[in-house]
Amino acid sequence: MRKVYITGVGFITSIGNDLATVTESLRDSRHGMVLYPPFQRPDIPVKVAAPIKDFQTDTVDAEDWKFPARYSIRRELLRGMAPHGVYAYCAMLQAVEDAKLSEADYSNDDTGLYAASGGSPFLLGHYLEKMRKQGVMRCQPLGIVASIAGTVNFNLVSHFKIKGASTGFSSACASSAHAIGFAYDEIKLGRQDRMFAVGAEDGNVDSILPFAGMRALSVQTDPGIASRPFDVARDGFVGTGGATVVVLESEEEVERRNAKVYCEIAGWGQASDGHNVAISHPDGAGLRVAMQNALRSADITADQVDYVNAHATSTPIGDLSEARALKAIFGNSPTRPAISSTKALTGHGLSLAGAMEGAFCAVAMREGFMPGSAHITKIDPACEGLNIIRATLPNRPNVVLSNSSGFGGANVALVFKSA
Repeated sequence: MRKVYITGVGFITSIGNDLATVTESLRDSRHGMVLYPPFQRPDIPVKVAAPIKDFQTDTVDAEDWKFPARYSIRRELLRGMAPHGVYAYCAMLQAVEDAKLSEADYSNDDTGLYAASGGSPFLLGHYLEKMRKQGVMRCQPLGIVASIAGTVNFNLVSHFKIKGASTGFSSACASSAHAIGFAYDEIKLGRQDRMFAVGAEDGNVDSILPFAGMRALSVQTDPGIASRPFDVARDGFVGTGGATVVVLESEEEVERRNAKVYCEIAGWGQASDGHNVAISHPDGAGLRVAMQNALRSADITADQVDYVNAHATSTPIGDLSEARALKAIFGNSPTRPAISSTKALTGHGLSLAGAMEGAFCAVAMREGFMPGSAHITKIDPACEGLNIIRATLPNRPNVVLSNSSGFGGANVALVFKSA
């Protein structure tokens, strides 16, 4: 079976809207959290979010949206997009450019696209309310296409003339990690030569604030400490949105195009907790098995892992669950891999998280550093024994593990190797 490489990435994130800015933010532990203006009301206990800069997508009329001048999106395309569809479109353009792909390279039967998002509650709520109040025939003709889960793959596959395999994934915060894993399988098994894996979310009031009812969001008023995975005083996650696109290619395509590579995707694993619809297994049982499956798939031992990008969202229960899973895998490892959660910088991107953090790992491997776990004042005693790094290390990791977990106890672990 064939080797699979990452050859391109594209970013619209809270810590930067291009590869260079994202790389600098990861190196310098520069976060994207702010006091979010729509949350500054006395009836809203949450104050901090990590919004996307330089884009204005807060109206229901897409023709009023604004985005950086380097991007040009035709009106007829915008009408079928959600805010995160715009982010994904721009990230896709970046990834195509970064991988140096021509239209002939990606618009063919051997190139596919797997994507993940939660849809757009913002637009869906608006269109349903308009239908109820003004009548069925007053609905925007492309309102469904723009707002339901799947809108990202609908738009990108049609706009970029993708002709290979395409679908969307819905496993909450594990969704785009699933997209990468199954995209890897398509190439590994010889079904496709190239795949795009995409994660995207609106990251606005309607996609973030409902988590307040779960008591899952941080209520800190200081953006500098609101997201602090593994800290004893963590109190919830900070919501974000944006998009990340990852280009996966077979070894043969890399050689044919003489393409640069970030890293090899060596394998992946998944498993379910079988425990609770919304809360991780207290011992991280499913994540432990997912990591074991990933290491076995990649023919890698725990001792060989240099760095782990943890799922850790900064919630009291979730971080502890993952810490126990990590101890079960690496507790006896003499090398003790460095561990961090880049959500301390970006916030939690929900279904975007797996693709965004997988791409962060690829960038760190190519550029030669391991991003630190920012904002920790005091490590939770339950995490003692893990090598959680608080600042960026100037060391190039050769083997990296990236974790993602979602509702229902869905767990995914991805393994990357230096190329």
